[in-house]
Amino acid sequence: MRRGTRYETLLGPLLDGRGRLDLAQRAARVLGLPERGRYAVVVLGAPAPEAAAAAGPDPDGARWCWCGEDAPGGGGRVAGRPGVEVAVVLLGASGPAAAAARLGALGAGPGGVSPVVGSLAELGTARRLAGTALLTCPPGSREVVTLDERLPTALLVSRPELSARLLAEVFGPLLALAPAERALLVGTLEAWLECGGSVGRASARLRCHRNTVFNRLRRLEGLTERSLSRPRELVDLVLALDALHLSSAPR
Repeated sequence: MRRGTRYETLLGPLLDGRGRLDLAQRAARVLGLPERGRYAVVVLGAPAPEAAAAAGPDPDGARWCWCGEDAPGGGGRVAGRPGVEVAVVLLGASGPAAAAARLGALGAGPGGVSPVVGSLAELGTARRLAGTALLTCPPGSREVVTLDERLPTALLVSRPELSARLLAEVFGPLLALAPAERALLVGTLEAWLECGGSVGRASARLRCHRNTVFNRLRRLEGLTERSLSRPRELVDLVLALDALHLSSAPR
């Protein structure tokens, strides 16, 4: 993994969205990178661990160029997330998921990884998408995620006013409950979803009777006026749960 002023100077304008052909050609020539290739951008919400910044190429041949938070043209900053770091990754045989896993193993995070783009000139788009992926990480999270694994949640964070409206419309009555009761119902819904909609498995995870899980879920359905058995209404509940995780509202 490489770090240095010249990477920030040459890649910063491209990351900032000024992907002119002459800038991409100059960056490729000076940095020894292919102008066209399989690139991804990583945005971290905290300084990269020394091990991540100092490591060599990945086992699959991926090459990393770190562009710190003070990259010219704002290339190292994401709105609303001060102190972030950005890396441009020339991917090897693996894709963005491997880059996310490598950073997670090195203790980096929270972080977002963009989908693959095909040239240095497209780094601005990749940076924006990586920043959106970062915003899907709940407060306090240390995970590193790819945009493609968080697409529904990415839609929420891209339109915060709609996310807030969804949360109020679907979970408004739930949020009005006493904190302990609210946490119990939300936790039951989470367990039920994580168990693939199995009440039996959810009851085992929560260490309570199946009927207790049924009753809590029916209570939640009554409060939200949405049924877990109707696919479109289940989508409302799942997205509202994501919005709750990402908000400052108490769970």
